Amino acid sequence: MLASPRSALLVLAALSASSVAPAQVGPAAEPLIAITTIAIPATVVPEAPPQPKEVLAPSEAVETPIADELAPLPAPPVKRTGDLAALVAQFRGSDPGSRELECLAVGIYFESKSEPLAGQLAVGEVIANRANSRGRFPSSYCGVLFQRSQFSFIRGRVLPAVPRSSRQWTTAVAIAKIVDKDLKDSAANNALFFHAKRVSPGWKLKRVASIGNHIFYR
Repeated sequence: MLASPRSALLVLAALSASSVAPAQVGPAAEPLIAITTIAIPATVVPEAPPQPKEVLAPSEAVETPIADELAPLPAPPVKRTGDLAALVAQFRGSDPGSRELECLAVGIYFESKSEPLAGQLAVGEVIANRANSRGRFPSSYCGVLFQRSQFSFIRGRVLPAVPRSSRQWTTAVAIAKIVDKDLKDSAANNALFFHAKRVSPGWKLKRVASIGNHIFYR
């Protein structure tokens, strides 16, 4: 017996309903399983122990100079003494140290190199007294020496040569320094003139001392 069209449609619908629909992910689907994330602590790297500072060996050490060590030490003060010979020994030398002291030493040498130390000191004092006379004579040792017709060993404006290695010259240098520093008083301390005992110039001046072969006047 042939089925009616309606029956055929019903059978087809039943077959379609029995088919399995594919699974879908939606609000009605089964919930997903939550995965718990476990935090793994970061690896801690231990700090390296402090390294000792580099120490230079004694031979490699760099020393910083101290300013006070580099500064020249002050010269010890020169003390006045009653012993002229000790002062001469202290200052003896071939180099006067300046043009002015050289002029003074040359004057002492040529006028009194054969005189006792006291006589050489007195001659040096005359040259220094003239330089300090404030107008009466030139105001420097060299000026006093080069003043016209005052010292017979001077020719023009040139100092005569001296044997600088001789003991008489080194003594004259020492006397010049002593006079310049006023370290020793002379018996003719205020004298401005002198002459050898063998002559008689007839000066009407005040005689202040007679030392060695010279007579000194003011």
